[in-house]
Order: sequence, then structure tokens, then C-alpha cells
Amino acid sequence: MADDEPADGAPASDRVIEVRTAPATVTTASPAPRRPMPEDFSISLRALRAADQRIARPGGERQQAMRGYEDTFTDIVDFILRVTHRIWEEKAVGYLYEHYAHNARVLHDMGSTYGREAVIEATTAFLGAFPDLRLYADDIVWCGDEDVGFWTSHRLTLVGHNTGWSVWGPPTGRRINLMVIADCHSRENRIDDEYVSHNISSLVRQLGHDVHAVARRTAADLPAPFEDPVGDVERFIGQAAPERLDSDEPGVEAWVRRTLHELWNWRLFDRVQERYAPAFRFHGPTDRELFGRADFTAYVLGVLTMFPDATHRVDDLYWMGNDRDGYTVAVRWSLTGTHRGPGPYGPPTGRRVRQWGLTHLAIRDGLIVEEWTVSNELAALQQLHRPPVTA
Repeated sequence: MADDEPADGAPASDRVIEVRTAPATVTTASPAPRRPMPEDFSISLRALRAADQRIARPGGERQQAMRGYEDTFTDIVDFILRVTHRIWEEKAVGYLYEHYAHNARVLHDMGSTYGREAVIEATTAFLGAFPDLRLYADDIVWCGDEDVGFWTSHRLTLVGHNTGWSVWGPPTGRRINLMVIADCHSRENRIDDEYVSHNISSLVRQLGHDVHAVARRTAADLPAPFEDPVGDVERFIGQAAPERLDSDEPGVEAWVRRTLHELWNWRLFDRVQERYAPAFRFHGPTDRELFGRADFTAYVLGVLTMFPDATHRVDDLYWMGNDRDGYTVAVRWSLTGTHRGPGPYGPPTGRRVRQWGLTHLAIRDGLIVEEWTVSNELAALQQLHRPPVTA
């Protein structure tokens, strides 16, 4: 029998080809596997002593099961708070050997690093540029337990003066006030995975540099994955509409996923009026400060004008709280789109851009009242200015 002839003897040209009658299910915003979420704020910065007092008087009775963690840590919030203080403010950078896995992976604004030694190198360099650095903890959202490990999203403010050399050039003497969010997974006293955004576009601006000029100058330094993206932006399949999320699924997680999906992927901008508070506050990348629903709607419209085919994906989400006390929600997201419209990023370039970010949401009485977002915005600008790929 010939290789191209079916078993029933029919010519290959008459063979029936099986095709799907409906598009495949899009998983843009499907929930991640369940993890234990704290249903109150009994273990949080808001419920315990002020951060500076907590650091000054460490120790105490353990508040949750933490197998493998040092006995001095009372809970996962205490672990993140005091490890950060040890390494950055006490400048005991060597504690990274105790608290980071040897093969820790860190995704940051400018790319990624692998291995504990790379983390030590980057930490030392940052402290060298800002020797008087102070880190103020603003919030820590967490979930998990001692069996699966703990996920933490640490929002903090960095304050210091640029009196040392940095990758951006010689010392400027300028003071920085920088919002940072670091999402980590830790287990048995060691962090093994981290996503951190230092809001580098804001840092560059505060040092006195022009962000667009720096993006043009450093575009060639982008890692290889940014050089040649191909394929469609998968907001939907073919001519189908975006995925519909189950509107009956209860809980704050499903509600946040639906809100972000409908706003960014369905372009239902009226969701801002329905699900954001009238006095909504937005603290965004490159020091954007917005007040009210109209300002935020204009911001979303501006992003989608620059990237008309953009798709927004929730890559991770966890939360703490309840209906009575409200919720704090940590979201890690990514946005991919083609630069085809006007806006603050400059004239359209037709370039594909991949951007990711970290967000904290405060929800009260069923409405989002405040948002803090940082992203790798400088890397987005670099992608627009990168030199053409040549054979």
C-alpha cells in the first residue's frame, strides 16, 4: 500500500479532514490552581506593629506554621520585612546565601538573571549607586502555606541619593523616591523565584535623564527574546470575540479577573464607572498620578490607542481579606501589542512590544478604591527603538 493511500483504498485527495467546528478555548484569564488565601488581615503590616518597630524588636511567638524557616521569624510577613531590611539597609548582602536558593530566578525590568551570585552582584551594584538607601514597607500581600510555600508581593518605597556610579552614568547627587514591587515565592527559608520592578523609567527620570533618549541609547542592549517577535497577538482566535469569563463565579479573584479582562480585552470602558470608586487613586509607572474614574479611563484609552491590538493577560493573582474588611489583591500581568497609534511613546513604529507589570489593588465595598502599578516601561520604549535585526 502506498504511503499516501488510506486503508479503505480511497484516493488521498478524497480523504475527509477532521476540523474543529468552533475555536479553541482561549485561556487568557483562566484562574491559576487554588492556593490558600488569608481571609483576614491578622498577619499583615496593617494589623501588626509599625514596620520600624517590628524590625527593631524582632522575635516573638510564631503566628503560623513555617517549616524550615528560622525560629526568629514569626510569620511570612515578618520574614519578608526583616530579610529585606537585613540585606538592603543593614547592608548584610551575604544574607542572600541564607535566604535565596542557589538557582534562584529573578525577572526584572531589564531582563532576567539566574542564580544567587547574579542576585548578589545586582544588589551590590545598586547599593553602590545609592549607599544611603532606605526601604519603607508599604504593604505585603501573601498567600500559601508551609507545604506549597508562600507567595508574597512586597510593595515598598525606596529613598536615597545617587552618590555612586550606576549603569546610567556617573553620580548625579539626586534624590530618588521610587515605588517598587517584588513578588517572591519562598519555601523553607529561601526565595527561589522573584519578579521585581524597580520602575526603572521613573528612576532614570529622577536621575535627570531623558527617558526616551536613554531608551534609544540602550535599545541594542535588550536580551535576544525582544529582538524578533512573530505571530499574531492572541486576544481572540480568528474572527471570534474574546473569551467570556463566567459571570456567575463568586469571589474577589474571579471578580478582579473579569474586571481586567473586560476592560482591557473586551474594551468595555464602562467597567471603570461600574467597578472603580468615584475617588479612585492610581499610582502608576514613571510617576503617573491619576485621580478619579475619568482620568483612569483616559489612561486606558491612551494605552490602547498606541497598541490597538493589545491583549492583556493575568499571569498570577492572589489576595487577602474579606467582604467586611475589604481586600488587597496582588496581580502580575503582561501586555502584548503592536505600536500602531500615536501617544507618549512617540510616532507609531509598527513594532511589537511585550510589557509586564505588578499591581496592587485596594477593594472596599465592592469597588476598587486605589491601585499601585509598576512595569518595565523603559524596556517597552527600548523595544520601539531597537535596531533592525539583520541576517
